[in-house]
Amino acid sequence: MAAGAIIYDPAYRNHDTGNHVESSSRLDAVMQGIAENEYARRVAILKPYRATIDQVKANHDARYIAGVRRLADAGGGWLDADTYCSSQSYAVAMLAVGGAICAVDAVMADVSNAFALVRPPGHHAVRNKAMGFCIFNNVACAAKYAMASHDLERILIVDWDVHHGNGTEAAFYEDQRVLYFSTHQRPFYPGTGDYEDVGAGDGKGFNINVPLSPGVNDDGYNYIYETLLAPIAAQFEPELTFISAGQDIHYADPIGGMCATANCFRELTERIKTVSPEGQVIAVLEGGYDLEALANSTIAICGSLFGFATSFVEEDVELGISQDVRARVEKVKEIQARYWDL
Repeated sequence: MAAGAIIYDPAYRNHDTGNHVESSSRLDAVMQGIAENEYARRVAILKPYRATIDQVKANHDARYIAGVRRLADAGGGWLDADTYCSSQSYAVAMLAVGGAICAVDAVMADVSNAFALVRPPGHHAVRNKAMGFCIFNNVACAAKYAMASHDLERILIVDWDVHHGNGTEAAFYEDQRVLYFSTHQRPFYPGTGDYEDVGAGDGKGFNINVPLSPGVNDDGYNYIYETLLAPIAAQFEPELTFISAGQDIHYADPIGGMCATANCFRELTERIKTVSPEGQVIAVLEGGYDLEALANSTIAICGSLFGFATSFVEEDVELGISQDVRARVEKVKEIQARYWDL
């Protein structure tokens, strides 16, 4: 089995957002970082294919999809207050979904792990509208594709983006085949992701939110993932794991308020790999808006996924697990103990 693959296409740059914080410069910085790393640049790069309408319709309303296409064909405009659609954004968004699906096919064939370096990001996009820089929900579409086309019955989605992935949560809120685990800053955009939002119907207990105050550091994140994700995922036994990889929890990020370092992303990825019995993990790029921090953090994730060493010297950040983090973990444990052995 091949060590892994990066899914990327220069066409992702064609989602032209101008001076928007979610711009093509993000992927430029990441790809430059990969080119400058002697190990990362050896990882195979797979060219994604464009998702079909049916693959996107699995998670999105047909009228919404058609509306995005009409807006792009008309020259572009704002889909919501935060999300811009250029003349090529519909095609690029379809290619972003295709990148995540390409990663699924790769790990189901002969690749151990994959990182889909795509844009626009996706975890805020809900069934019938764009939100928070996201047009289509790349991870949700790919997870539904994996279940439909590869007969998977248990998929874990771990979302460490500083913002709650409301779109992904909504996609699987009543679906026990998908365990959604999110650590996010709250209160913060988009205002969702409370402790008691645990799923509904058949999906009750399969939605886990860990809302956090600003300032969580590496030790705090590792404690959360060791104490909550590891035992729950061990009971769930995922057949495939997605990471909604938003590197905006880095301390240098201009949007977020967290204090993770680049090294933390490798540590979290290592932990996620250990709770994926088949060892197959797909990271899909979400947020991250400081270019150097995004590049370094992404290289750290790649190091874990593809088996090469990484180490980054950054500013000193506070060590230790805060009492606030411990208290929030205990609250999540109290709620989730209704559904899992904790």
